[in-house]
Amino acid sequence: MKAELLSIGTELLLGQIVDTNANYLAGRLALLGIDCLYMQTVGDNLGRARQAFERALGRSDLVVATGGLGPTEDDLTREAIAAALGETPSIDPALEAELVAWFSGRGLAMPDRNRKQAWLIPSAHALLNPNGTAPGWDVQKDGRRIVAMPGVPREMMPMWESVEPSLTRGGSLRWRTLKLLGIGESAVEEKLGELVRSTSPTVATYAKNDGVHVRVADKASAPEEADQHVAEMEKKIRERLGEYVWGTDDETLPSVIGRRLQARGWRLAVAESLSAGDIARSLADAPGADRWFAGAIVRPSADAATLETEGRRLGGEVLLLTPHGAETCELRAITPARTRRLDIRFRSPADGRRRALLSGLDLLRRTLAD
Repeated sequence: MKAELLSIGTELLLGQIVDTNANYLAGRLALLGIDCLYMQTVGDNLGRARQAFERALGRSDLVVATGGLGPTEDDLTREAIAAALGETPSIDPALEAELVAWFSGRGLAMPDRNRKQAWLIPSAHALLNPNGTAPGWDVQKDGRRIVAMPGVPREMMPMWESVEPSLTRGGSLRWRTLKLLGIGESAVEEKLGELVRSTSPTVATYAKNDGVHVRVADKASAPEEADQHVAEMEKKIRERLGEYVWGTDDETLPSVIGRRLQARGWRLAVAESLSAGDIARSLADAPGADRWFAGAIVRPSADAATLETEGRRLGGEVLLLTPHGAETCELRAITPARTRRLDIRFRSPADGRRRALLSGLDLLRRTLAD
């Protein structure tokens, strides 16, 4: 089955909101083993929205649309679907009664403009919305299917979960993301060698803000089979790159560091100059940081000796230092057992700040793993 996502709303094109719906739905389709091959975004314009649906129906078996199901004049998804299919919408009495009851239950009279939310076309049935007034549409015609849902995530997600069981399962897609630091993307690909040319499972590398990600993905008729293929490939990758792997999937560096600190019963203090407080902000956002993060100080243009003196006052057993530097800097991670150093080079203050953040966190991770 080939699927396509269609996001409707001028606010998306203006950059006023981020399309988190498409991100969520793409992931859900993948877990169902359904190939999402296209994504479209279109504004609140009937002609362009109709064309977007026609285009999607011409190349995809399943079209999943979000947005444009409200009661206002610029909510045009129903009209666009009806026009694309050549059908005429009409008020469904049962839906109208539910809408009237929803408003009366809140002591309100239903505005006349909300009646369009009770529309249906002959090839559609309504998807109930327990969290709002906009029912979705489930349209099936000529071997194609359109699932249209509200754009509000808290309304869309439960609605989509009610649709999922009815979708044809074309297999299961499973994946694993390994996260690496201390090595560049080209070097990662070189070490992986022939593994990046594998077609089952596939192996792909991505440069990210927290290092290099290696994603392993496989599609099989059963999820257990796909999981096994992914696990076997992960083992091969770790044999070649294990020293650089700091986490997987949704893990973050601060959460990994926090677990290792707690395992040893240590607390961490950070004294920053080059990283300008970025490490402290990153660590403080980690869940449960209050149990292992003693605190931080930030001193512009401070050397290692100054930072160590002031950092010791915070009381942590582990201390991370990021001294000031012009083009180079020696980071230090100090534990009760040892001191580990790492020299970094950078081209500008902004580059130094970024490198100090990532390298400092990775230095901590490696030190705590010893």
